[in-house]
Amino acid sequence: MADITADVVAIIAKKLPPEKRNLQMTDRLDEIGIDSLMGVEMIFDLEEKFDIQIPYNANNARTEFDTVGDVVRAIETLVREKS
Repeated sequence: MADITADVVAIIAKKLPPEKRNLQMTDRLDEIGIDSLMGVEMIFDLEEKFDIQIPYNANNARTEFDTVGDVVRAIETLVREKS
């Protein structure tokens, strides 16, 4: 699962300016600058990378994830369920 963590963090980091790319699992997405549009783009990138479907409400642009760790755990779970 370490590869998943690294890939998820890299996908999140590429949405951020270089000075904010040193991410921790406890970093809140809204505090590091991930807005609703970036969140939707991030979901699309994660779905494409891992060939999964991430459930989210298209009528509410806010993602279900609060922290980087939330995203990592959700992706790990979805990848495990897919196997």
